[in-house]
Amino acid sequence: MRILQIRLKNLNSLMGEWNIDLTRPEYLTDGIFAITGPTGAGKSTILDAVCLALYGRTPRIPVISANGNEIMSRLTAECFAEIVFESRAGRFRCHWSQHRAKKDPGGALQAPRREISHADTGLLIRTGKGEFDAAVEKATGMNFDRFTRSMLLAQGGFAAFLQAKPDERAPVLEQLTGTETYSRISLRVHERRREEQDRLNALAAGGIAPALPDPAAEAALRAALEEKRSGEQALAREAAQKERCRAWLEELARLEAERERLERQRKEFLLRREAFAPQAAQLDSALRAFPLEGDYALLARMRRAREGDQALYAACLEGLTLRQEEVRR
Repeated sequence: MRILQIRLKNLNSLMGEWNIDLTRPEYLTDGIFAITGPTGAGKSTILDAVCLALYGRTPRIPVISANGNEIMSRLTAECFAEIVFESRAGRFRCHWSQHRAKKDPGGALQAPRREISHADTGLLIRTGKGEFDAAVEKATGMNFDRFTRSMLLAQGGFAAFLQAKPDERAPVLEQLTGTETYSRISLRVHERRREEQDRLNALAAGGIAPALPDPAAEAALRAALEEKRSGEQALAREAAQKERCRAWLEELARLEAERERLERQRKEFLLRREAFAPQAAQLDSALRAFPLEGDYALLARMRRAREGDQALYAACLEGLTLRQEEVRR
Protein backbone atom coordinates (compact mmCIF):
# COMPACT_ATOMS: atom_id res chain seq x y z
CA MET A 1 0.00 0.00 0.00
CA ARG A 2 1.29 3.46 -0.92
CA ILE A 3 -0.32 6.75 0.15
CA LEU A 4 -0.45 9.32 -2.68
CA GLN A 5 -2.30 12.29 -1.18
CA ILE A 6 -3.53 13.47 2.23
CA ARG A 7 -6.20 16.15 2.66
CA LEU A 8 -7.61 17.34 5.97
CA LYS A 9 -9.54 20.21 7.49
CA ASN A 10 -9.99 21.48 11.06
CA LEU A 11 -8.26 18.62 12.89
CA ASN A 12 -6.70 19.52 16.23
CA SER A 13 -4.20 22.38 15.76
CA LEU A 14 -4.36 22.21 11.94
CA MET A 15 -7.24 24.63 11.43
CA GLY A 16 -8.34 25.31 7.87
CA GLU A 17 -7.87 23.04 4.87
CA TRP A 18 -4.53 21.31 4.17
CA ASN A 19 -3.32 19.26 1.21
CA ILE A 20 -0.18 17.07 1.09
CA ASP A 21 0.55 15.72 -2.39
CA LEU A 22 3.07 12.88 -2.03
CA THR A 23 3.32 12.50 -5.81
CA ARG A 24 5.26 15.78 -6.16
CA PRO A 25 8.81 15.36 -7.52
CA GLU A 26 10.49 16.40 -4.27
CA TYR A 27 8.85 13.47 -2.45
CA LEU A 28 9.44 10.95 -5.25
CA THR A 29 13.07 11.98 -5.79
CA ASP A 30 14.15 11.88 -2.14
CA GLY A 31 12.27 8.66 -1.40
CA ILE A 32 12.24 9.23 2.37
CA PHE A 33 11.23 12.25 4.40
CA ALA A 34 10.37 13.21 7.98
CA ILE A 35 7.57 15.19 9.60
CA THR A 36 9.19 17.66 12.02
CA GLY A 37 8.07 20.59 14.09
CA PRO A 38 7.60 21.76 17.70
CA THR A 39 5.18 20.17 20.11
CA GLY A 40 1.60 20.96 19.14
CA ALA A 41 2.45 21.84 15.53
CA GLY A 42 0.25 19.02 14.18
CA LYS A 43 2.71 16.24 13.29
CA SER A 44 0.64 13.46 14.88
CA THR A 45 -2.54 15.03 13.48
CA ILE A 46 -1.35 14.25 9.94
CA LEU A 47 -1.01 10.58 10.91
CA ASP A 48 -4.37 10.73 12.70
CA ALA A 49 -5.93 12.03 9.46
CA VAL A 50 -4.68 8.93 7.61
CA CYS A 51 -6.26 6.59 10.17
CA LEU A 52 -9.41 8.69 10.32
CA ALA A 53 -9.93 8.59 6.55
CA LEU A 54 -9.42 4.83 6.40
CA TYR A 55 -10.98 3.52 9.60
CA GLY A 56 -12.98 6.40 11.13
CA ARG A 57 -10.88 6.32 14.30
CA THR A 58 -7.33 6.87 15.46
CA PRO A 59 -4.99 5.10 17.92
CA ARG A 60 -5.46 8.03 20.31
CA ILE A 61 -9.24 8.35 19.85
CA PRO A 62 -10.88 4.93 19.35
CA VAL A 63 -14.47 6.25 19.07
CA ILE A 64 -15.64 9.34 17.13
CA SER A 65 -19.41 9.69 16.79
CA ALA A 66 -22.30 12.13 17.15
CA ASN A 67 -21.82 11.82 20.93
CA GLY A 68 -18.30 13.21 20.90
CA ASN A 69 -15.47 14.35 18.63
CA GLU A 70 -12.22 15.25 20.38
CA ILE A 71 -10.25 15.72 17.17
CA MET A 72 -12.29 18.54 15.56
CA SER A 73 -10.60 21.93 16.00
CA ARG A 74 -12.25 24.18 18.57
CA LEU A 75 -14.72 26.85 17.41
CA THR A 76 -15.17 25.13 14.03
CA ALA A 77 -18.31 23.60 12.55
CA GLU A 78 -16.90 20.88 10.28
CA CYS A 79 -13.87 18.70 9.72
CA PHE A 80 -12.77 16.02 7.30
CA ALA A 81 -9.90 13.69 6.45
CA GLU A 82 -9.25 12.16 3.02
CA ILE A 83 -6.47 10.10 1.49
CA VAL A 84 -5.74 8.69 -1.95
CA PHE A 85 -3.74 5.46 -1.99
CA GLU A 86 -2.82 2.63 -4.28
CA SER A 87 -2.47 -1.04 -3.53
CA ARG A 88 -2.54 -4.32 -5.41
CA ALA A 89 -6.30 -3.90 -5.67
CA GLY A 90 -6.01 -0.52 -7.48
CA ARG A 91 -6.19 3.19 -6.62
CA PHE A 92 -8.78 4.32 -4.08
CA ARG A 93 -9.98 7.45 -2.30
CA CYS A 94 -11.23 7.22 1.31
CA HIS A 95 -13.11 10.15 2.86
CA TRP A 96 -14.35 10.77 6.41
CA SER A 97 -16.18 13.91 7.50
CA GLN A 98 -18.35 15.26 10.32
CA HIS A 99 -20.10 18.58 10.88
CA ARG A 100 -22.29 20.31 13.39
CA ALA A 101 -25.95 21.17 12.85
CA LYS A 102 -26.48 24.09 10.44
CA LYS A 103 -22.67 24.34 10.10
CA ASP A 104 -22.75 26.31 13.36
CA PRO A 105 -19.76 25.92 15.76
CA GLY A 106 -22.25 25.71 18.61
CA GLY A 107 -24.53 23.21 16.89
CA ALA A 108 -24.98 19.56 17.80
CA LEU A 109 -22.60 17.03 16.26
CA GLN A 110 -24.03 15.02 13.38
CA ALA A 111 -23.18 11.43 12.55
CA PRO A 112 -19.85 11.02 10.70
CA ARG A 113 -19.95 10.31 6.94
CA ARG A 114 -17.59 7.84 5.26
CA GLU A 115 -16.99 7.11 1.57
CA ILE A 116 -14.66 4.92 -0.45
CA SER A 117 -14.37 5.28 -4.22
CA HIS A 118 -12.13 4.43 -7.13
CA ALA A 119 -9.60 7.28 -7.41
CA ASP A 120 -9.30 7.16 -11.21
CA THR A 121 -13.02 7.08 -12.08
CA GLY A 122 -14.57 8.62 -8.96
CA LEU A 123 -17.07 5.73 -8.87
CA LEU A 124 -18.33 5.13 -5.34
CA ILE A 125 -18.02 1.63 -3.91
CA ARG A 126 -21.45 0.85 -2.52
CA THR A 127 -21.18 -0.24 1.08
CA GLY A 128 -24.04 -0.89 3.44
CA LYS A 129 -24.09 -0.14 7.14
CA GLY A 130 -21.25 -1.95 8.86
CA GLU A 131 -19.59 -2.96 5.56
CA PHE A 132 -17.26 0.03 5.16
CA ASP A 133 -14.42 -1.46 7.22
CA ALA A 134 -14.62 -4.66 5.18
CA ALA A 135 -14.35 -2.65 1.94
CA VAL A 136 -11.32 -0.75 3.26
CA GLU A 137 -9.69 -3.98 4.44
CA LYS A 138 -10.24 -5.49 0.99
CA ALA A 139 -8.70 -2.45 -0.71
CA THR A 140 -5.72 -2.10 1.65
CA GLY A 141 -5.24 -5.70 2.71
CA MET A 142 -5.15 -4.57 6.35
CA ASN A 143 -7.59 -4.00 9.17
CA PHE A 144 -7.09 -1.26 11.76
CA ASP A 145 -4.90 -3.36 14.07
CA ARG A 146 -2.59 -4.57 11.29
CA PHE A 147 -2.36 -1.06 9.83
CA THR A 148 -1.38 0.56 13.13
CA ARG A 149 1.19 -2.18 13.74
CA SER A 150 2.83 -2.39 10.33
CA MET A 151 2.48 1.09 8.77
CA LEU A 152 1.69 3.54 11.57
CA LEU A 153 3.07 2.95 15.06
CA ALA A 154 1.18 5.18 17.51
CA GLN A 155 3.01 7.45 19.92
CA GLY A 156 3.92 5.66 23.12
CA GLY A 157 3.80 2.19 21.55
CA PHE A 158 7.51 1.99 20.85
CA ALA A 159 8.30 3.76 24.13
CA ALA A 160 6.47 0.96 25.96
CA PHE A 161 8.77 -1.55 24.25
CA LEU A 162 11.96 0.37 25.08
CA GLN A 163 11.00 0.89 28.72
CA ALA A 164 9.87 -2.68 29.32
CA LYS A 165 12.00 -5.13 31.32
CA PRO A 166 13.92 -7.72 29.30
CA ASP A 167 11.49 -10.52 30.17
CA GLU A 168 8.53 -8.25 29.27
CA ARG A 169 9.72 -7.03 25.86
CA ALA A 170 8.69 -10.14 23.93
CA PRO A 171 4.95 -9.79 24.79
CA VAL A 172 5.09 -6.03 24.12
CA LEU A 173 6.83 -6.60 20.77
CA GLU A 174 4.24 -9.23 19.87
CA GLN A 175 1.46 -6.78 20.67
CA LEU A 176 3.07 -4.03 18.55
CA THR A 177 3.96 -6.14 15.54
CA GLY A 178 1.13 -8.66 15.61
CA THR A 179 3.47 -11.65 15.80
CA GLU A 180 1.33 -13.64 18.25
CA THR A 181 0.72 -16.09 15.41
CA TYR A 182 4.44 -16.89 15.18
CA SER A 183 4.57 -17.59 18.91
CA ARG A 184 1.70 -20.03 18.54
CA ILE A 185 3.47 -21.68 15.60
CA SER A 186 6.65 -21.97 17.69
CA LEU A 187 4.71 -23.62 20.52
CA ARG A 188 3.09 -26.02 18.07
CA VAL A 189 6.47 -26.93 16.57
CA HIS A 190 7.85 -27.56 20.04
CA GLU A 191 4.88 -29.82 20.89
CA ARG A 192 5.26 -31.71 17.59
CA ARG A 193 8.95 -32.23 18.26
CA ARG A 194 8.18 -33.61 21.71
CA GLU A 195 5.56 -35.97 20.26
CA GLU A 196 7.94 -37.26 17.62
CA GLN A 197 10.69 -37.70 20.23
CA ASP A 198 8.28 -39.71 22.39
CA ARG A 199 7.46 -41.90 19.38
CA LEU A 200 11.17 -42.42 18.67
CA ASN A 201 11.81 -43.32 22.29
CA ALA A 202 8.90 -45.79 22.17
CA LEU A 203 10.30 -47.43 19.02
CA ALA A 204 13.76 -47.68 20.57
CA ALA A 205 12.30 -49.19 23.76
CA GLY A 206 10.42 -51.76 21.65
CA GLY A 207 13.58 -52.93 19.94
CA ILE A 208 12.82 -51.24 16.64
CA ALA A 209 15.64 -48.88 15.76
CA PRO A 210 15.47 -46.61 12.77
CA ALA A 211 17.52 -47.86 9.84
CA LEU A 212 20.82 -46.06 9.40
CA PRO A 213 21.83 -45.04 5.89
CA ASP A 214 24.52 -47.03 4.05
CA PRO A 215 27.97 -45.32 4.28
CA ALA A 216 28.29 -45.23 0.48
CA ALA A 217 24.79 -43.78 0.13
CA GLU A 218 25.57 -41.26 2.84
CA ALA A 219 28.77 -40.20 1.04
CA ALA A 220 26.84 -39.86 -2.21
CA LEU A 221 24.21 -37.73 -0.47
CA ARG A 222 26.89 -35.54 1.10
CA ALA A 223 28.56 -35.07 -2.29
CA ALA A 224 25.21 -34.16 -3.84
CA LEU A 225 24.59 -31.75 -0.98
CA GLU A 226 27.93 -30.01 -1.55
CA GLU A 227 27.15 -29.79 -5.26
CA LYS A 228 23.78 -28.23 -4.51
CA ARG A 229 25.40 -25.77 -2.12
CA SER A 230 27.92 -24.75 -4.77
CA GLY A 231 25.11 -24.34 -7.27
CA GLU A 232 23.16 -22.29 -4.74
CA GLN A 233 26.12 -19.96 -4.22
CA ALA A 234 26.53 -19.51 -7.97
CA LEU A 235 22.83 -18.76 -8.32
CA ALA A 236 23.05 -16.30 -5.44
CA ARG A 237 25.91 -14.46 -7.15
CA GLU A 238 23.97 -14.43 -10.42
CA ALA A 239 20.86 -13.17 -8.64
CA ALA A 240 22.88 -10.39 -6.98
CA GLN A 241 24.33 -9.37 -10.34
CA LYS A 242 20.87 -9.29 -11.92
CA GLU A 243 19.54 -7.29 -9.00
CA ARG A 244 22.28 -4.70 -9.53
CA CYS A 245 21.39 -4.58 -13.23
CA ARG A 246 17.70 -4.17 -12.40
CA ALA A 247 18.48 -1.33 -10.00
CA TRP A 248 20.67 0.30 -12.65
CA LEU A 249 17.89 0.04 -15.25
CA GLU A 250 15.34 1.49 -12.84
CA GLU A 251 17.66 4.41 -12.06
CA LEU A 252 18.26 4.91 -15.78
CA ALA A 253 14.51 4.97 -16.42
CA ARG A 254 14.02 7.46 -13.59
CA LEU A 255 16.74 9.72 -14.93
CA GLU A 256 15.28 9.48 -18.44
CA ALA A 257 11.86 10.48 -17.12
CA GLU A 258 13.44 13.37 -15.24
CA ARG A 259 15.27 14.46 -18.39
CA GLU A 260 12.03 14.39 -20.39
CA ARG A 261 10.29 16.43 -17.68
CA LEU A 262 13.07 19.03 -17.71
CA GLU A 263 12.97 19.14 -21.51
CA ARG A 264 9.24 19.82 -21.42
CA GLN A 265 9.80 22.59 -18.91
CA ARG A 266 12.52 24.08 -21.12
CA LYS A 267 10.22 24.10 -24.17
CA GLU A 268 7.41 25.64 -22.15
CA PHE A 269 9.81 28.33 -20.90
CA LEU A 270 10.93 29.11 -24.44
CA LEU A 271 7.32 29.42 -25.57
CA ARG A 272 6.47 31.71 -22.68
CA ARG A 273 9.58 33.81 -23.33
CA GLU A 274 8.65 34.12 -27.01
CA ALA A 275 5.09 35.13 -26.14
CA PHE A 276 6.43 37.69 -23.67
CA ALA A 277 8.82 39.25 -26.22
CA PRO A 278 6.56 42.30 -27.05
CA GLN A 279 6.03 43.06 -23.39
CA ALA A 280 9.74 42.55 -22.78
CA ALA A 281 10.54 45.14 -25.47
CA GLN A 282 8.12 47.59 -23.88
CA LEU A 283 9.62 46.90 -20.48
CA ASP A 284 13.13 47.48 -21.83
CA SER A 285 12.08 50.81 -23.36
CA ALA A 286 10.41 51.83 -20.14
CA LEU A 287 13.49 50.93 -18.11
CA ARG A 288 15.72 52.97 -20.45
CA ALA A 289 13.33 55.94 -20.27
CA PHE A 290 12.90 55.77 -16.51
CA PRO A 291 16.04 57.86 -15.65
CA LEU A 292 14.68 60.69 -17.88
CA GLU A 293 11.26 60.75 -16.25
CA GLY A 294 12.06 63.76 -14.04
CA ASP A 295 13.55 65.81 -16.88
CA TYR A 296 10.66 64.93 -19.17
CA ALA A 297 8.12 66.00 -16.57
CA LEU A 298 9.94 69.35 -16.13
CA LEU A 299 10.06 69.87 -19.92
CA ALA A 300 6.36 69.07 -20.21
CA ARG A 301 5.52 71.65 -17.50
CA MET A 302 7.68 74.28 -19.24
CA ARG A 303 5.96 73.57 -22.56
CA ARG A 304 2.54 73.95 -20.99
CA ALA A 305 3.67 77.21 -19.33
CA ARG A 306 5.02 78.51 -22.65
CA GLU A 307 1.75 77.71 -24.41
CA GLY A 308 -0.10 79.60 -21.67
CA ASP A 309 2.22 82.58 -21.99
CA GLN A 310 1.82 82.60 -25.79
CA ALA A 311 -1.96 82.57 -25.45
CA LEU A 312 -1.80 85.41 -22.92
CA TYR A 313 0.55 87.39 -25.20
CA ALA A 314 -1.81 86.97 -28.18
CA ALA A 315 -4.75 88.15 -26.05
CA CYS A 316 -2.82 91.19 -24.83
CA LEU A 317 -1.71 92.03 -28.39
CA GLU A 318 -5.29 91.88 -29.61
CA GLY A 319 -6.42 94.11 -26.75
CA LEU A 320 -3.66 96.64 -27.54
CA THR A 321 -4.78 96.83 -31.16
CA LEU A 322 -8.34 97.56 -30.10
CA ARG A 323 -7.19 100.30 -27.73
CA GLN A 324 -5.05 101.93 -30.42
CA GLU A 325 -8.05 102.08 -32.82
CA GLU A 326 -10.18 103.66 -30.11
CA VAL A 327 -7.49 106.29 -29.51
CA ARG A 328 -7.36 107.16 -33.24
CA ARG A 329 -11.11 107.79 -33.28
